[in-house]
Amino acid sequence: MKNLLAPSTPAATMPHVQPAGDAAGPRWQAVALYVGTLAFALLGLTACADMSGIAPQARMRDAASLGLAAQAQGTADAARAFADPAVASDWWRGFGDAQLDALIDQALSRSPNLKLAEARIARAQAFTEATRAADRPQVNGSLDANRQRYSANSIYPPPLGGSTENSATGRLTGSWELDFFGKNRAAIDAAVGSANAAIADAQAARVLLASNVVRQYVELARVQDQLGVAQRTLEQRTQTLSLVRDRVAAGLDTRLEERQSEGSLPEARQQIEALREQAAMARNALDALVGQPGAAQALVPPPLTSLHAIALPAALPADLLGRRADIAAARWRVEAATQDVAVAKAQFYPNVSLTAFVGLASLGLDNFVKGGSREWGVGPAIRLPIFEAGRLRANLRGKAADVDAAVESYNATLLDALHEAADQIASARSIDQQAAEQREAQASAESAYAIAQQRYRAGLGNYLNVLTAETSVLQQRRQAVDLAARRLDNQARLARALGGGYAAQAPILAAGTQAPGASGSAH
Repeated sequence: MKNLLAPSTPAATMPHVQPAGDAAGPRWQAVALYVGTLAFALLGLTACADMSGIAPQARMRDAASLGLAAQAQGTADAARAFADPAVASDWWRGFGDAQLDALIDQALSRSPNLKLAEARIARAQAFTEATRAADRPQVNGSLDANRQRYSANSIYPPPLGGSTENSATGRLTGSWELDFFGKNRAAIDAAVGSANAAIADAQAARVLLASNVVRQYVELARVQDQLGVAQRTLEQRTQTLSLVRDRVAAGLDTRLEERQSEGSLPEARQQIEALREQAAMARNALDALVGQPGAAQALVPPPLTSLHAIALPAALPADLLGRRADIAAARWRVEAATQDVAVAKAQFYPNVSLTAFVGLASLGLDNFVKGGSREWGVGPAIRLPIFEAGRLRANLRGKAADVDAAVESYNATLLDALHEAADQIASARSIDQQAAEQREAQASAESAYAIAQQRYRAGLGNYLNVLTAETSVLQQRRQAVDLAARRLDNQARLARALGGGYAAQAPILAAGTQAPGASGSAH
C-alpha cells in the first residue's frame, strides 16, 4: 500500500458548465453520482495513510500523582473566599489601605504589560474567527468588461476575426471545503486553545502586577519605618553625646568616652542616607508599576503595623493551585498543540471541496443581460497526497513533539506553582514563630539598655556598656520592622502563589471542544 502524501498533487474535475436552455435535471444527477463515487473512493484512500509510530509520549501530571491531600477543613473559609470572584478579584483590599487600593487600580488601568496582554488576546481571537471562517462556504463576485480587436489572421474566422468587439462577464463564485477528516474542525479547536491561553496569560499578568505593587508598597513602608528607627537613633545618640560632654566637663568621663560617642553620629547619619536611597528606589519601582512617572514620589505609606493581615490558607489545597492562571494557560496550550496534531494527521487524507458559479457572459454588451447569456457550473474537486518525500510524516513528528513540549511545560508550571506555594506557606509559619521570639528578645534588650543607661548616669558603669546595650536594641528594632514587612510581603507572595483570586472566564469553545484538564493524558 502506498504512502499517500503531497497534497499539492491534484486530481480535480472541471466544473460542469450548463449552456443556456439545457435541461438541468440529468446533469444534477450526474454531479450527484460523481460526488458519491468520490466519497466511496475516499473510504479506500484513507486506509493508505501511514502515520504509524508517531504519537505524543508525555503525560500531564495531576493532583493525585503529586500526592496532594484534599483541602483541610481549617482552610475551607479561605478557599471559598478565593473561589468567589467578587472577593478574589481585589484581594489586596484586605490590607485596609485606601492609598494602596488606588495605586493598584491605577496600575491595572495603565500598565503597558496588561495592554500588551490584551492586544495578544485580540490577535488570538481574530485568528480564531479567521480560522472558523475558512471552514464555511466562501462566495466571491467578479465583473469584467473588455473591448478587444480580434486578429484577422488568428484562430477567429470572420466576421469576428478582424473586428473590434465588446465583451462582458459577471459571476458569483462559491466554494466550500468539505471537512471529511476533521482538519478544519481541529484547526478551529487549536485556535480556540491559543485564544483561551492568551486570556489566561492576561489574568496571570494582572495577578502578578497587583502582587508586585503590594510588595513594593510594603517595601516602601518598611524603609519608612526603618528610617524612623534610624532617626530616633540619631536623636538618642545626640542626646547621649551631650550627656557625655557634660560628664567630661565635670571630670567624670574621659575624652575616650566622648570620642566614642561622637563616632556614633556619622554612622547613624549614614544609615539614614542609605534608607533614603532605598525609599527613592521603591518609589521609582512603584512609578514603573503604576505606569505613571511621579505617581509615587509624594507617597507616604502608613506604618507597617497599621496594615491588616489578610486571611490565607495555612495548608496547600490542590483546588486552589488549579485556579492559577499560568496553569490554566499551560493546559490550554496543551489542548492547542493536541489539536495541531489532529490537523497534521488530516493532511495525510484527501482534500475535498465543492465549487460552483453562476453568472452572465456575452460578446457584445447589448446581449449581456439577456437570458441566453446565463451560465453556471458546479462540481467537486479532490486533491490527494501521493508522494512528498516524507514531509507529512516529518510535520506530524514535529507536531507530536510540540505536544510533548507543551505537556512538560505544563508539568513544570505545576511543579513550580507547588514549590512556590509550599515555600510561602512554610515562610508564613516560620515568620510567625520568629516574630514571637523577636518580641521577647526586644523586650529583654530594651530592659538591658535602660539599666545600662541608669548605671552610666549613676557612675556605676562605663559608656561601652551603654553602646553595647544600645546596639542590641537597635538591632531588635530593625528586626521587628523587617519581620513585619516580611509578613506582609509573604502574604502578597502567597496570594499570588495560590492564584491571586484568578477565576477562569467562560472559555471560547469550538464545536466538539472541551476545556482541557479533565484527563491526565495529553493524547
